[in-house]
Amino acid sequence: MAGYWDGPEGEQCPQRTWLATRVGAAAGLVGAAYRIILLRPGSALAALQTAAADSVTMATLGAVFGLSTCLSAQVREEPEDPLKYFIGGCAAGAVLGVRAHSYLTGTTACLGFGITATLMKIGNKEGWRLTGPPKL
Repeated sequence: MAGYWDGPEGEQCPQRTWLATRVGAAAGLVGAAYRIILLRPGSALAALQTAAADSVTMATLGAVFGLSTCLSAQVREEPEDPLKYFIGGCAAGAVLGVRAHSYLTGTTACLGFGITATLMKIGNKEGWRLTGPPKL
């Protein structure tokens, strides 16, 4: 998601939303592949339906995250504030809860996605790294 972090926050909302949607769709395809391998659907059509449903769901979550993060940056007029990433993650989690028809799933996903997105923003801002040698 290198292109997502380029440029000031709150600008280029369509491009950022499209990038988040593509990342979500790719994650959905990977998850669907694992699900199809592990749960073995009864037919090729059922496997195709599973892959399509999972990919569309994840693409939707990416779009909701990208759009709500960008719009909250414009509304709040604080482009570098990590709170907008919590708002975007929480909105995506709420959509997942609606998809699952479960308040518990929505609440848990809201908190999980929101905290994860906030930590990603803080980590990117402060230069945290997940791989490679440590900086001393």
